[in-house]
Amino acid sequence: MKKIFISSDHAGFRLKEDIKKYLKSNKLNFKDLGPVNNDSVDYPDFAHKLAKKVKVSKNNVGILVCGSGTGMNIAANKHKNIRAAQCFNTKSTKLSRLHNDANIITLGSRLISKKNAFKFVGIFLNTKFDGGRHLRRIKKI
Repeated sequence: MKKIFISSDHAGFRLKEDIKKYLKSNKLNFKDLGPVNNDSVDYPDFAHKLAKKVKVSKNNVGILVCGSGTGMNIAANKHKNIRAAQCFNTKSTKLSRLHNDANIITLGSRLISKKNAFKFVGIFLNTKFDGGRHLRRIKKI
């Protein structure tokens, strides 16, 4: 069974809370790794915390939200076996799973709407990796 972890920084806190409601409404279990409010925090702390949880199992995935999605993406990708994808549209989200077997999606709360965030999270969680030539390429990372 897939384990979902979610986290943000202060800029992504509100959207993280909205995504949690979306996950609950779709009867998906998840673990919120913080923060608990929108007080200023350092995004690398939360990206590293989530990446450490995700890399424990192939069945684990993560959702990270900050202002742009970029900082969380950079920090998460410092971890071995993490393939975080910064997603801006449905195509980038779908391809991140199909071709790159992304295990973390990073979203920018200042760049995408709540509606699109829900759409991207749904695509991310429901798209299966194609494998084949893409697996060969991932092994080279």
